Amino acid sequence: MSTNPPAVDDRARPTGPPPALASGAVSATVGKGLRPDSVGLFTMISLGLASVAPAYSLTVTLGLVVAIVGVQAPAALLVGFVPILCTSFAYREQNRVMPDCGTNFVWITRSFGPWAGWLAGNWVPQIATAIAMTALGSIGATNLLSLVGLDAWAGQTLPTTLVAVGLIALVTAVSYRGVQLSARVQNAMLVVQLVALLGFAAIALGRGHAATPSLSWLDPLAIHSAKGFTEAVLLCLFIYWGWDAALAVNEEAKDRSRTPGRAAVLSTLILLGTYVFTAVAAISFAGAGTTGAGLADPSNSADVLTALAGPVLGSAAAKLVTFAICISTVSALLTCVVSTARPNVSVSAHGAQPAVFGRIHPRYQTPTFATVFSGASASVLLVVLTFASSRFLGDAILSTSLLIAFYYGTTALSCTWHFRHELRNSVRDLLVKGVLPAAGGIMMLAAFGYSAYQTVAPDYGSTSIDGVGGVFLLGIGSIVLGLAVIAVLRLRYPDFFRHGRSTITDFVVED
Repeated sequence: MSTNPPAVDDRARPTGPPPALASGAVSATVGKGLRPDSVGLFTMISLGLASVAPAYSLTVTLGLVVAIVGVQAPAALLVGFVPILCTSFAYREQNRVMPDCGTNFVWITRSFGPWAGWLAGNWVPQIATAIAMTALGSIGATNLLSLVGLDAWAGQTLPTTLVAVGLIALVTAVSYRGVQLSARVQNAMLVVQLVALLGFAAIALGRGHAATPSLSWLDPLAIHSAKGFTEAVLLCLFIYWGWDAALAVNEEAKDRSRTPGRAAVLSTLILLGTYVFTAVAAISFAGAGTTGAGLADPSNSADVLTALAGPVLGSAAAKLVTFAICISTVSALLTCVVSTARPNVSVSAHGAQPAVFGRIHPRYQTPTFATVFSGASASVLLVVLTFASSRFLGDAILSTSLLIAFYYGTTALSCTWHFRHELRNSVRDLLVKGVLPAAGGIMMLAAFGYSAYQTVAPDYGSTSIDGVGGVFLLGIGSIVLGLAVIAVLRLRYPDFFRHGRSTITDFVVED
């Protein structure tokens, strides 16, 4: 006899907000039709790590950080990790009492109301992820073409765009077929990434000759420039982005009140160890110089791992690193589709957008329209931005830093506000429900404010309009556009925007 739950006919599902749960009850999946108890801890960690695309993130960021702070790059990675860790505790604690696949949307709505929930918890993460998918698709296509020997095509707009759209279509199809298939593919790709990344780092550290590793490399106080310190930490802050993708499948997790939160915290810790180890090894091997083979050399800094793979591993084995970077981008694309489709189901189930987003496949028990919509919207955005201007696409990617800091910060503060009456219960509650999330939220929103201030300058990025930087216009403009969308939706879904906070209830978890 099959142990799978019976298929759910999406036509029979209620489309309005779920009924409030009785006080003291332990919730089952609230009628969304997703497959419960199908994702374990290891797979959730895999989803969180894959969304970050560690091989890709490190290769395009490490050289820039080294150019700013030199051998103190590992210290910047450590400092950038602090607000991420604090925020991960906020995710863990809120998931324990509200394990809904809407995550940010549900938690922020409960704490700050439906306008804030829809804007900071739904619109902003969706826009940031769609923009990120355009970058991942483009870079994945370029690396794939180079890997198969089509370097001439890799430098042309039309072939790379077509391949990028093809990659997005492929991962959308995999996601559509079910979270278990997505998880198996994701696990395999993550193993390839980590083996290549850690193998490269171990060999580079063993062969290092440009600089001798020192504990001072981990000392943030050794960074004497306040401006340089801030810029480096901001860069490091955003290479951790994506670890929270695991919580998008929290309603499909085994022990969904605990496993997703543990996966979120463990994912961030694994990322920290991988990044710091690889950074120390790369600096040891190549040094932090701005000329020759140094990591800060402009010819190396934009793609550190590719530049060092040959000298460290030899030309044949270097292909493995290129393959890992390609796999990293495709893996992240897959997680992006998975992690954007699920929140759309929740937003629909709570009566805050069209019911079509909540449709679930009767066999695969995955979001149907929401999954296709995520892939299609990213493909359309990729084509529009690419053919509008390659410079415009670059600024759109840079603008994601504003969006990420905004919704991470708001989510972290929503934790402290939600648990404000429990902070006196114990030292543990005060720390993990109050102090750490609040610290993470304040640091994230401070990063948002600082980034917004920096990006106003017309020379920040590649475009500007009337003396205002294009990165600022795209980032802040996206948030303002979200407010306009809410104003329209409020007319279509008045019940949610009047009573949304009261329809989202805590799920009391029995220890």
